[in-house]
Amino acid sequence: MKVIYPGSFHPPTLGHLDIIRRASTLFDEVIVAVMLNPDKHYLLTDEDRICMLRECTREIKNVRVIADEGLLADLCAREKADAILKGLRDAADYTYEAQMAEANRVLGVPETIYITSAPEYRHISSTIASDVARHGGNIALFVPEVIAESVGKAFKR
Repeated sequence: MKVIYPGSFHPPTLGHLDIIRRASTLFDEVIVAVMLNPDKHYLLTDEDRICMLRECTREIKNVRVIADEGLLADLCAREKADAILKGLRDAADYTYEAQMAEANRVLGVPETIYITSAPEYRHISSTIASDVARHGGNIALFVPEVIAESVGKAFKR
C-alpha cells in the first residue's frame, strides 16, 4: 500500500518525523509531499524544506520526498497512491482533516488514513516552531537536531 503524507513542512518538526517513521512500518511506501503554494510566502524556501526532509528521512528506505504544487487528488492519481496520510494532534485537527478527507474523496482519493501524534509531540506544530525561530528562540525542542541550526539561520535572515 502506498500513501502520500502532504504538508507545507515549514519547518519539518519532530512530530512530522514521528508520523513518517511510524507510517514507514505500516505501508510499503510513504511519499512525503511538500505542497508548494506560490501564494504563500515562506521564510524557508521550497528547496530548503525538501532537502531538510530528505536529510531527516534518508535512512528510511521506503520513504520518498517530493514536491508538488497541484491538487492533492491529482498527485495521488499520478503516484497511484492508495490513500492520503494525515497526522492528528487533537480534536481540532480531526474536525478540519475530516472535512478535507471528504473533499478528497469526492475528488477521487479513496481514503484518508490518520495517525495520532505521540503524546510527547502533541504540542508541536510548524506554526509554533516558526514563531519560536522567528523570535530567536531555541527550536531544538521542536525540530530535528540536524536541521535546528539551519532553520534558526533562515528565520534570522
